[in-house]
Amino acid sequence: MTRSEDERAIDAVVHAFFQAFGNKGGVRPDLDALRALFLAEGVIIKTCGEPPTIYDLRSFIEPREKLLTSGELVDFSEEEVSARTDLFGNIAQRFCVYRKSGLLSGQRFEARGTKSIQLVKTPAGWKISAVAWDDEREGLSVPPAQDVPRRSL
Repeated sequence: MTRSEDERAIDAVVHAFFQAFGNKGGVRPDLDALRALFLAEGVIIKTCGEPPTIYDLRSFIEPREKLLTSGELVDFSEEEVSARTDLFGNIAQRFCVYRKSGLLSGQRFEARGTKSIQLVKTPAGWKISAVAWDDEREGLSVPPAQDVPRRSL
């Protein structure tokens, strides 16, 4: 099955989203790239076993920029492990398993979770309209059926 131009474009947007946070090897994270990937009115929602925290783009970027550039979180990377994209016309839903790792306050960590990413096709290309995520924790693991390695971009 041949992947469509839209599917490849969505893959590129999601890949750039995950890459924006990385600071491995002293690289400065490119959180400004998020502004180009999202609609201006984009919404980001963190759940992670707590009441949802809802961010607009500015309130999402500011604390992460501080965390990723202050030395508190170093050697950080985040990437998709598996993904499913449902596409209809000018809307798409990406449901993915991701992993992240780094050194937080001197302590090595690794974690996994899922993200639900909503995208819309605009005259400027595919843009993220919303992201929601939850991380694995005691009593909550990614189901094996969702944890299938994804194809490379």
